[in-house]
Amino acid sequence: MSKTIQEHPSQEPSQQDSLIAKGWQREQYIGITILLISLIAAVGYFSRRFEYALLFAFIFSIILIVFLLAI
Repeated sequence: MSKTIQEHPSQEPSQQDSLIAKGWQREQYIGITILLISLIAAVGYFSRRFEYALLFAFIFSIILIVFLLAI
């Protein structure tokens, strides 16, 4: 015997969930950029060759992602 689950839409017009951040995309991108720059600076402080390899991999990844999204 198969039982089905019925879904009913909420009666409230809009539910506010305090755990979901809305409108924080710009701040997240700024934070990620600062974190990335500080990571590259910290790595570059210890090893210049590794910094160049990290930058190359990052730039190559961005180019590859843009290329694959354009197809």
